[in-house]
Amino acid sequence: MLITGGLGAVGRHIARLLAEHGVPRLLLTSRQGADDPRAAEVRAELAALGAEVEVAACDVADAAALADVLGRIGDELPLRGVVHCAGVLADGVVAELTPERLTRVLRPKVDGAAHLHRLTADVPLDLFLLVSSAAGVLGTAGQSNYAAANVFLDQLAHHRRALGLPGVSVSFGAWAGEGLAAEHADLERMARLGHRALTPDQGRELVELSLRRGAPHLVAWSLDLPRLRETTAAGDDTAAALWRSLLPAPRTGQDGADGLADRLARLPEAERAERVLALVREEASRALGLRSAQSVRPDQPLRELGMDSVTAVELRNRIGTRIGAKLPATLLFDHPTPSRLAEYLLTTALATAGRPARRTAPGAQPARTATPASDEPVAVVSMACRLPGGVSDPEGLWHLVAQGRDAVGPFPAGRWDVESLYDPDPEALGKSYAREGGFLDGIESFDAGFFGITPKEAAAMDPQQRLLLEMAWEALERAGTVPAELAGSTTGVYVGMFGSDYLAGSRLDQLDGYVGTGSALSVASGRLSYALGLHGPALTVDTACSSSLVATHLAAQALRSGECDLALAGGVTLMVTPGTFVEFSRLRGLSPTGRCRSFSDDADGAVWAEGAGMLVLKRLSDARRDGDQVLAVLRGTAVNQDGRSQGLSAPNGPAQEQVIRRALELSALGAADIDYVEAHGTGTTLGDPIEANALSEVFGDSRPENRPLYLGSLKSNIGHAQAASGVLGLIKVVQSLRHGTLPRTLHAGTPSQHVDWDGSGLHLLQEAVDWPSSGERVRRAGVSAFGISGTNAHVIVEEAPPPAATEPNAEPMPGKRLFALSGRSEAGVRGQAARLAQYLTEDVALPDVAHTLARHRSHFERRTAIVAADRDELRAALDALATGRTPLVPPARSRRAKWPSSSPGTGASGRAWAWS
Repeated sequence: MLITGGLGAVGRHIARLLAEHGVPRLLLTSRQGADDPRAAEVRAELAALGAEVEVAACDVADAAALADVLGRIGDELPLRGVVHCAGVLADGVVAELTPERLTRVLRPKVDGAAHLHRLTADVPLDLFLLVSSAAGVLGTAGQSNYAAANVFLDQLAHHRRALGLPGVSVSFGAWAGEGLAAEHADLERMARLGHRALTPDQGRELVELSLRRGAPHLVAWSLDLPRLRETTAAGDDTAAALWRSLLPAPRTGQDGADGLADRLARLPEAERAERVLALVREEASRALGLRSAQSVRPDQPLRELGMDSVTAVELRNRIGTRIGAKLPATLLFDHPTPSRLAEYLLTTALATAGRPARRTAPGAQPARTATPASDEPVAVVSMACRLPGGVSDPEGLWHLVAQGRDAVGPFPAGRWDVESLYDPDPEALGKSYAREGGFLDGIESFDAGFFGITPKEAAAMDPQQRLLLEMAWEALERAGTVPAELAGSTTGVYVGMFGSDYLAGSRLDQLDGYVGTGSALSVASGRLSYALGLHGPALTVDTACSSSLVATHLAAQALRSGECDLALAGGVTLMVTPGTFVEFSRLRGLSPTGRCRSFSDDADGAVWAEGAGMLVLKRLSDARRDGDQVLAVLRGTAVNQDGRSQGLSAPNGPAQEQVIRRALELSALGAADIDYVEAHGTGTTLGDPIEANALSEVFGDSRPENRPLYLGSLKSNIGHAQAASGVLGLIKVVQSLRHGTLPRTLHAGTPSQHVDWDGSGLHLLQEAVDWPSSGERVRRAGVSAFGISGTNAHVIVEEAPPPAATEPNAEPMPGKRLFALSGRSEAGVRGQAARLAQYLTEDVALPDVAHTLARHRSHFERRTAIVAADRDELRAALDALATGRTPLVPPARSRRAKWPSSSPGTGASGRAWAWS
């Protein structure tokens, strides 16, 4: 990205904004280049944001010099955009304007812009931003030369658009203490006239907003509308007349609540709601200074359009004046979208009959009759996960364990200073004698824009929170649920998670208002509810390594008690610092060989790992009613505590035995009904024998010789995923049920001699064992998770019951079908196409795919559709779309500028920034 005048105040702010959005390389020009006294500070500031920065000396009005700078840009990171900020001032009245003073101002603005336009005409740019001035729109005393230069920029943007090239000119008002105009402006006089100075933050936000709009020319100004009306009302100059033509007349309240309510009462209900929503959108567009009401989507939080506390009050007053009613001060905070605000008005101030109704949650789903408590089984209707070894979904997890792969590997060199961290001496302070673990790839990447999160807030968010957002969205889509349709529902969120050290060392001056929420455990679950608009319970659970299984237990309890009708339950662990390895090195609890040998005689300690998993849970009867695919059933869950054991962190065999017996009791099952236990199995010489002996106490007497209780642990494949380990083990069990096989446990060549295997009734899975479904016996398994906190959890998982008999579906009509795809960005749509092409195996029914894409997926701003009759035709079209050979139609609203990025986001699982 090239920024002319990049060391100036405005250029510097825009450069920082681009760096925050992931632009990998910034080329800043100034007349002095690297010798400019501002260069070192700017370069350091932008490099800290991850951008590669070069400062070049260049007079942009010199075509040859500018061509030389552009020619030095390599092909590895080609030029993706231009921001033209260069400019100078030479103020004076027209009578004193000399050719030299005119040329001095026109050269950097006009000649520089013209050269940039000509030299990049054949370059496929995403962005061509011209930083103009409001002086070119309204004129400013003493700045006729400056106004003329900026008018050229504005017209150049129109010219480029007419040629089919990107281009936007933004005419800014003065920036407070920043930029050329501010240095020469009488800000106090301007404020008295109604022209407020832009703060740097406002200026940056307006740049961001301008690049999301479709117009080639925009004016970005902060105005005091009442004062501006007052100061221009009696003026007879051209500027005053122009302002009067632009400013909306103040509302007089002539509509009145009674008159408006009377007119609404005579309309059909649907039209009545439509009229009120139109009123809200119209007033919102006026308060926010948007072009029209069409710029305000009914379901879009007004905060995303720039609503702040000041404009929230203004909008409340506007609507109150329009309908002649006093509205609460919290109106826009209680009802953040136009549709919810309109519904509130219809049921209160504009109620059409009788006394206004009091609604507690406009936009929420209709009130339902409380579901009585029951012991009904809980259905698992969807799963999502991330594991070491590049595993990105439950299918990948199954391939990992079925193939017997070990996903443990070296410490990530890009995350920590591995050489200085490692020391084989367990007593070495600040060091780890282990140097391997199970790690996820790309934890720094996140498609913040997809979730409506600003880059600044995303940077302050614990990566665990970011990953939970992705997991929740993916799990819901895999369930065939459009996430937006859950808004207002009683869906619960139950998350198991540790606190992390992310940004823990921040200086006090780095606390920007987002670090607190970004690292708070409570916010991890609350953010999911906020993002999806959920009104059920939202709990974050930290019971150490049992966290995610305890969260699943709480979710099942809430479903059975009727506290919620659907629940998201899961957990996550990411290690952003090596603190866990260093701490457990002092305890000598880690495997020096870097392998988790669950229940093996060679076990020598734990191996830490990362991971995340999310379940979508419903009551079994609700899942059947809704036509969900039931993957498995949770028959019973139980949680207890070690109490006073041999030590705070020592496992307690009798407590483990009790929690398993309690889960069986709540499931109305006996020990003989369980075929397999997915054990905690951390690979420690103390913990594994205690766990095996507790299992033997529960199950040993119930096992005939030919039907032992099989025992295994996912930790042998990936290491100990800590807070996420329980839910990941549960997902492994569900996949084992679905595939009819119990995978082997790795590194268990010789079972531990500290366990009496022969008399235990247990059999360690050293080889895979068939686990087929049959009509004679229901397959069931237990899943254990024991926390270092002393909190233990056990879940009984049962194979899904056979689906109820239904009428056979009619044969699908032959012929072509419509396959709809969408995304937040062009890259998101192309990424969806690539994933769908991979999914199209021979056993996939195309009518089901078309139906799911149309009815069970979110439909975002960037859309396309493919018409195909068979799998080959569809796959060919998807491949062309994924690889960019098929162009995407621009959004219907208008063409918009894009943030350049070296690796754009890819939708719900996006890996970088990309807006269009």
